[in-house]
Amino acid sequence: MLIGRERQKLIQACVYFAANTQGCGKVKLFKLLYLLDFAHFRETGRSVTGLDYLAWRLGPVPIELAQEWDELEPDLAEAVEIVPEQVFDHVRDRVVAKIAFDDSHFTRRELNLLRQLAERYASDLSMRMVNVTHADRSPWATIWDGGRGSNQRIPYALAVSDDAANREAVLEAARDHETIAEAQRARH
Repeated sequence: MLIGRERQKLIQACVYFAANTQGCGKVKLFKLLYLLDFAHFRETGRSVTGLDYLAWRLGPVPIELAQEWDELEPDLAEAVEIVPEQVFDHVRDRVVAKIAFDDSHFTRRELNLLRQLAERYASDLSMRMVNVTHADRSPWATIWDGGRGSNQRIPYALAVSDDAANREAVLEAARDHETIAEAQRARH
């Protein structure tokens, strides 16, 4: 599981999206986190939460969070509650913030992305968000590839288009960040 700063950002992003969007269930939250992480990577070469996403049929899934979903770790359970609710003929999860959002963990860029995504998808249901996360040539669609990439990791580098003016700078920043992360892991 994630530790330190990225874990705190994940928890606070969950709190933010739960408090600032309607109908924030598991699928919508997963899509919002994916959009946050890949948009931030596209600009800076690193994600916000540090999550890895896998290509599943219904879209990108942050695998560490998905594995934790049915029994949240204590730090996340203190911040959000998963409330089952009946919607027509099935039960779905709704994420409810239990604490106030703490913006001290985020950069201005990250806060702007959180706000933009919450505003853009405030009242959208997760199914309406499929058009964005499943768009042709999106990172998910590239890996999913009609099912051939099922359960495969979605590389963040796919967020940066081949013709992006800042492509090499972003990818170099990503390599630098990974080198630092590897050195920190080696020390522990």
